[in-house]
Amino acid sequence: MRPPPLAGARPARIAISLGDPSGIGPEVTGAALALLGREVEPLVFGDPGVLDRGPGALGLPVIPPGAPIPPGGAFVAVTRLAPGALRPGHPTRPGAAAQLAYLEAAFEAVRRGLADSLCTAPVSKAQVGRVLPGFVGHTEWLEARCGVRRSVMMLAGERLRIALVTNHVALARVRRALTPALIAETIAITHRALRQDLGVPRPRLALAAWNPHAGDQGTFGDEEATLLAPALALAGRRRTPARGPFPADSIFFRAALGEFDAVIALYHDQGLIPVKLLDAVLHDPAVNVTLGLPVVRTSPDHGVAYDLAGTGRASPASMVAALRLAARVAAVRRGERAPAPAPSTR
Repeated sequence: MRPPPLAGARPARIAISLGDPSGIGPEVTGAALALLGREVEPLVFGDPGVLDRGPGALGLPVIPPGAPIPPGGAFVAVTRLAPGALRPGHPTRPGAAAQLAYLEAAFEAVRRGLADSLCTAPVSKAQVGRVLPGFVGHTEWLEARCGVRRSVMMLAGERLRIALVTNHVALARVRRALTPALIAETIAITHRALRQDLGVPRPRLALAAWNPHAGDQGTFGDEEATLLAPALALAGRRRTPARGPFPADSIFFRAALGEFDAVIALYHDQGLIPVKLLDAVLHDPAVNVTLGLPVVRTSPDHGVAYDLAGTGRASPASMVAALRLAARVAAVRRGERAPAPAPSTR
């Protein structure tokens, strides 16, 4: 159950970047906003050409960039692309540039205080990379724009929260990227965010192992002793403790059953496979939330899904959860809402 707002609270104004105009971002955003009603005040950044399959039915006024924002929210027309660049399931180079422009405009609105938080619909990393070489994802882009040395990608669902030590790194390079300092820093950022933004007063964190059976006392590798144990010791000295390392084949279900508030996963697929399994099988949508930024940023836990775009079959559940989490964390930071308790487990 979501906590009630404090007296005088207002709906959070959320800047929403529509992502790839050829993906499912417009339609899941429109469906989510219809379900949420007045829970949030949307400030949507995109192209008016997608309104027939996005937020158009909500009656949001369309305004040009820089125009005064009317009460109740608006749709900011960042681009006006030709119809061919807006076809569902058919990405284009103009669409690649457009999704980056939406992100830029939405982020700037939050940075200038025109919106309380940022919620990003899915982009295609490959398409954005055509116009911005080196782009590997929202998390890294926001980290650079905010000027923070390090942020953490967390996938937060009702049953399971996963924080990643490495994000979009080729598996062959992950081991070289891992250091005790990097792991301890991930633990510290996650610990602070759970307390300050997610309302967990004494976070119980678990660290997933690198090797099968957590190395089985060195039988299958020594990384648990030479890499992970020093990281846990360093995190403990910084008063942001975590337990482990635990075998990755069991720690996620232990956390899902309520033993831990979050799991620190060492690489992308180690953490995202259990999250997406719970989403698909138990309909527990997760939210991608970036920890350690000066701005609040959330995103649905799925991609552009070109195969679903325009079919009406894309579920808005993760976008609904992302918008609600963006509103809750923004309210906590404004002091308008008491932090929520940790989600119940089932």
